[in-house]
Amino acid sequence: MANTPGAKKAVRKIARRTEVNTARRSRVRTYLRKFEEAVSSGDAAAAKDAFVKAQSELMRAVSKGVFHKNTGSRKVSRLAAQLKKLSAA
Repeated sequence: MANTPGAKKAVRKIARRTEVNTARRSRVRTYLRKFEEAVSSGDAAAAKDAFVKAQSELMRAVSKGVFHKNTGSRKVSRLAAQLKKLSAA
């Protein structure tokens, strides 16, 4: 149990950051789900729009430290590959 003032403050800060990061992660997952739905429906235009939004949201999460840079890049790359496959078909 935290028993120094600094440790107690650290616990409060961690709790706040956890809440914010959870919200950001959830927001990213929402945009990823919207992209998946657009791809599965076969609508290339909607998928392109959803891709742009998902990519933006992912990179924002990376800049805020929610995801590692390489993780964000990998996810965007895989989304782009799905979009390219859909557009080619």
